[in-house]
Amino acid sequence: MEMQVEQAHHQAVDARLQDVADYLQDLLSRRLVAYIAGVKDVKTVSRWANGEVEARQEAERRLRAAYQIALLLTEFDSPRIVKAWFIGLNPHLADTPPAEAIHNGRSKEALAAARAFIVGG
Repeated sequence: MEMQVEQAHHQAVDARLQDVADYLQDLLSRRLVAYIAGVKDVKTVSRWANGEVEARQEAERRLRAAYQIALLLTEFDSPRIVKAWFIGLNPHLADTPPAEAIHNGRSKEALAAARAFIVGG
């Protein structure tokens, strides 16, 4: 699993923001991606995906964290399960949904929860 974690990290760092936003909106929905990134207008996600505007630093940080986690989880589970993981109550995050944790700047904890999910913990 550590190899997948490293690969997901590398991809998340290397990817264009446009590709990150496009992938996440397809996997999770524009509304959820906007929430994770901390923007009110869901159209902003489409603008990122189309390369029309750049994200603020904090929004980009959240997007890349969600992208890294999504890439990692999709190696082990279906897109439907991955979306459910992002929105479901997570015992490793004090019953906070991972999307909310990332939104609140707890990306490191969300990544740890993803690792625990993969190993079945």
